Amino acid sequence: MKRMVLFPLAFVLFVWTSPRAHAALQVVATVPDLAALAKAIGGDDVRVQPLSLPTQDPHFVDAKPSLALAMNRADLLLLVGLDLEVGWLPTLLTGARNGKIQSGASGYLDCSQFVTKLDVPTTVVDRSQGDIHPQGNPHYLYDPRAAAAVATGIAARLGELDPDNAAAYRKRLAAFQSALDARRAHWEKALAKKRGTAFVSYHRTFSYLADWLGWKAVGFLEPKPGVPPNPKHVAGLARSARAAGVRLVLQESYYPDAMPALVARQLEVPLVRIRPATDVSAGESYLEHFERMMRVLEAPFQS
Repeated sequence: MKRMVLFPLAFVLFVWTSPRAHAALQVVATVPDLAALAKAIGGDDVRVQPLSLPTQDPHFVDAKPSLALAMNRADLLLLVGLDLEVGWLPTLLTGARNGKIQSGASGYLDCSQFVTKLDVPTTVVDRSQGDIHPQGNPHYLYDPRAAAAVATGIAARLGELDPDNAAAYRKRLAAFQSALDARRAHWEKALAKKRGTAFVSYHRTFSYLADWLGWKAVGFLEPKPGVPPNPKHVAGLARSARAAGVRLVLQESYYPDAMPALVARQLEVPLVRIRPATDVSAGESYLEHFERMMRVLEAPFQS
């Protein structure tokens, strides 16, 4: 009888004292695309939670206690950086009370360090100019080349935090990069003849997408970044867009429809609404998300 009591007790003590490396790393990511990249690289060796929804403007996220709790348990925080999350992430970091994911710690990974930044201001900026990002445009995940670089950085950091599984992270990274390279070649071929396409967009979101595809942003419905459109600005934009031969109006789905639809009607061009992020909670991968987005972008040229 004593043996039967002692055996389960010994088993429990073994579980309690087993090395942390055998448990999945807990990863939180400020946006769903980063979460999707971490899941592609981490596989079953990580548990990943995005802090924002795919339908949500990542500039504006409620700093809910539930998000702070998720961060409290995290081994790794992935952020876009370039002040994208400046309005809400510092509050969560304070509330999380987790030294492992504070700035400067090994569990804090600003993924902007892995990309070539666009739209970096060359003069001093201030709030009168709108929601300017002094270090550059943070919307780099619209470029699959940037996503590949970020995935490499994530794999390296996962390997540092969990060396027992470093080889598995490298293997999954290689598989992801191979699949992404193949799809990127397909997307580039599909839109090769559309280089030089002029467009307008609601926010200054698509700089990296335009750089990759060779498109040209003529203007933005926001008179200043983060400032809602007004009739005077939109009227002037419509005139310059018509003169430039704009072929598309691009709008992320979390922005209001009315003004983009009006401009598209005035210019007699398609309004292309983009769902901007991977639906990780529904099991969507970054590649599936990007494939869907590219179909939306290609559709106006196929009619």
